[in-house]
Amino acid sequence: MAPKDSDVIKKLLAIFRVEADEHLAVISARLLELERVSTDAGRMPLIEVIFRETHSLKGAARSVNLTAVESLCQSMENVLSGLKRRAVALSPDICDLLHRSVNSLKGCLAAVESPPPADAQSTLAALTGQLDDVQRRAGGKKPRAAARRETSSRVPAATTSTAEDPPPVSGASLADTVRIQTAKLDSVLLQAEELLAAKLAAGQRVGELNAITALLAGRRKDWTKIQPALRAMQQSLEKDGKHNGSGHKAQPAMRLFDLLERDNEVIHSLEHKLTAVVAAAAQDQRSLAGMVDTLLEDTKKTLMLPFSSLLDLFPKLVRDLSHDQGKEVELALQGKEIEIDRRILEEMKDPLIHLVRNCMDHGIETPAIRVKKKKPPRGTVTISIATKDGNKAEILIEDDGEGIDVSTVKSSASKLGIVSHGEAEQLGEQEALALIFQSGVSTNPIITDLSGRGLGLAIVREKVEKLGGVVSVETRRGAGTTFRMTLPLTLATFRGILVRVEDALFVIPATHVERVARVGLGEIKTVENKETVQLDGRAVALARLGDVLGLPVKRTSGEAKGAAQILVVGVAGKRMALLADEILGEQEVLVKPLGRQLSRVRNIAGATMLGTGWVAPILNVHDVVKSAAKSAATPATAVAASRETTGKKPSILVAEDSITARTLLKNILDAAGYRVKTVVDGMEAFMALKTDTFDLVVSDVDMPRMSGFELTAKIRADKHYSALPVVLVTALESREDRERGIDAGANAYIVKSSFDQSNLLEVIRRLI
Repeated sequence: MAPKDSDVIKKLLAIFRVEADEHLAVISARLLELERVSTDAGRMPLIEVIFRETHSLKGAARSVNLTAVESLCQSMENVLSGLKRRAVALSPDICDLLHRSVNSLKGCLAAVESPPPADAQSTLAALTGQLDDVQRRAGGKKPRAAARRETSSRVPAATTSTAEDPPPVSGASLADTVRIQTAKLDSVLLQAEELLAAKLAAGQRVGELNAITALLAGRRKDWTKIQPALRAMQQSLEKDGKHNGSGHKAQPAMRLFDLLERDNEVIHSLEHKLTAVVAAAAQDQRSLAGMVDTLLEDTKKTLMLPFSSLLDLFPKLVRDLSHDQGKEVELALQGKEIEIDRRILEEMKDPLIHLVRNCMDHGIETPAIRVKKKKPPRGTVTISIATKDGNKAEILIEDDGEGIDVSTVKSSASKLGIVSHGEAEQLGEQEALALIFQSGVSTNPIITDLSGRGLGLAIVREKVEKLGGVVSVETRRGAGTTFRMTLPLTLATFRGILVRVEDALFVIPATHVERVARVGLGEIKTVENKETVQLDGRAVALARLGDVLGLPVKRTSGEAKGAAQILVVGVAGKRMALLADEILGEQEVLVKPLGRQLSRVRNIAGATMLGTGWVAPILNVHDVVKSAAKSAATPATAVAASRETTGKKPSILVAEDSITARTLLKNILDAAGYRVKTVVDGMEAFMALKTDTFDLVVSDVDMPRMSGFELTAKIRADKHYSALPVVLVTALESREDRERGIDAGANAYIVKSSFDQSNLLEVIRRLI
């Protein structure tokens, strides 16, 4: 075959694949409807549509020399013809055979740049034989060639849709639609998105012009203030010149006054002209912004498809899984007409398939078990889609099965070392459910080809968050489970929060930001070796973006003012407060990939061009949260630096009734460069505060005479010590004890079971 002929065949095969997918989708959907209809009057129109789609597929396969596909379609057509003539009785076995034929055709046409491999062709041949057997048993004696000629003369071998075929996408007629390669549409969209940079730059220029106008206006106001004094001086010089005859001496000063007057007039003229230019530029910017927004919106719509284009494959998937597992399951689809970016739809195919399989395998019980539980024998899986906030889609995958056993999730997570046994026991239901998205966590004790490896839900979360969405799960033990996913309707552009960390600018996707707040530095506490802030009555972990991103540490502008700006982010069921030097505002962001050389950079999801021309990295919030959790505490090098600059050792009071623990703490703090005094209980500690000066108190909780809680409360109640930092180090690790310590006024609460000297020194370094 000549290279040119080979190229033609490849193009024809690519076109055939698209056409074949459309025919097979219709055949599969109508077969499912056929199984649900019980009357001949309802069946015949469906059989006719399936027959014609099969015939069209056969003709298309013949045109690209796929003889095995053509033969199977011919045998399907013969059986369907028998069903039309009522010579073949419709039965579950025949329906299964037709479904298997469709599955095999889909499989061998998945990559049809070349003829199907030998094993696929043998499968097609076996199915062809089974279909021929059905025809022969029904009394069909005609040879296949004769049958082919007869059907060919009866139905035109055209590949276009017929009057009874389903309409093209969105109900448009053929005259209203045109086929175009998606690669071309992607290229058009990318070029349209580039105009967003021009829109942002135009807005930046308008802002700069407004700043110049304000500067000139300020200059004119200053002139207005000094103008009376200058005129008075001018008049005084003129009088002196007339009386003393020294007018020539005053001429330089007079010329200076004239020059200043002309400069003022020029500035005034410039201000008027600049005001007109700014107004015109602002009008141009608004026009450009409107056109760019409209163009982007219209271009995005060309790449949007209804969810039905993806969800139409699920009825057959559920049918096949029900058949394999011996379960009875009904699939309910809602909101199929809602449109979303084709690229998101493609990325979500595998996650949705996994979640539906999860519902089928983990959730829905067998009919016998459901009857014992007084449930209908047939279970229900529901996929529902709804728009949210105008620019998001919310996808719910629900089942009415047995729900998730939270204790099993905790056990699986603790065995993998994701959480300790003690931590697992203290987790609430929602916190525990979030663990199922961790890699390896599974509630199925048996590994099968369908589930049990604990990888699927981790992949689902990764896919959803990569698309800028969030996923969560809710369960009702014995009543069912709901997976909830929120996704943007379009890709590439989104709203982002621009922040400054040290001298660098970063963008945080707004979809992950729950709130922005300003907190006093005194509100930052340390609980279990981690900094926290109180939000809505709950402690939220705090991470400093500069530390997480590994930027050189400087004194932040917020800290200089005794306050800090934070963003509370939520991802994978976790909340964290991120401390930034400055939060600059929210804006539209165009995502740019980092390129193949930087395909995966920790904490960075991409980059964007700001209106100023600066490039700002876009943070991967999931990575940032993980990095913050893993960041190790640094030794107390700051103590040594402080000692070198001031020549004075910070002083710490240690209250601990155990001599072993007391000695350990003293040795750690002595070695770190602190001056340490130890006492045996809270009463003695409070007396020591009255006779000496300390920079910080480290106290046990459970002590005789006065506990650490009582000591902390007493310190806070005394105006002389109310600002003194207090660190509680204790074996009491329940949530109630931690909350009691914070309520008493402790700045940090360190549990001895997770005690690490570097953590203690890091906490102390931050407090003094």
